[in-house]
Amino acid sequence: MQRVTVTLDDLMAGLDRTIASRGYQNRSEAIRDLVRAGAKELIVDAPGDSECIAALVYVYDHSARELSERLTHSFHDHHDLSLATMHIHLDHSNCMEVTVLKGNAGEVQHMAEHVIAERGVRHGRLIIIPVEVETQSHSHHGGAERRHSHLRVR
Repeated sequence: MQRVTVTLDDLMAGLDRTIASRGYQNRSEAIRDLVRAGAKELIVDAPGDSECIAALVYVYDHSARELSERLTHSFHDHHDLSLATMHIHLDHSNCMEVTVLKGNAGEVQHMAEHVIAERGVRHGRLIIIPVEVETQSHSHHGGAERRHSHLRVR
């Protein structure tokens, strides 16, 4: 059995509530289950070379040194994946952002992992929806026929 020491600071109260409410015998059992559940969340259903749309949701400390600037650069460096971002001020130091992404599933996941791993990002989750890109020619509302793409959810 391999042992690991982890500092959980302000997470201990929540962990102890989870242990009590779910009837775990000890903290190790609870942490193992939480790690397993977290690992499952990291597995993407879409193959890396397929297309997807996705929502990246994360909470971060806007006062963390240069974090806002690093996040902005990440999205500018991947402007081809990022469609829109909504920014919410949660309190005096925390912000939540929801970014809609579209593109290659592997690239979307890689970018999201980079954002979530930034120091100062407190919570992050990526929701990937696999799609197929279909190009069609048709008109809208009686206008001229034109060729454009549609996303079909798989």
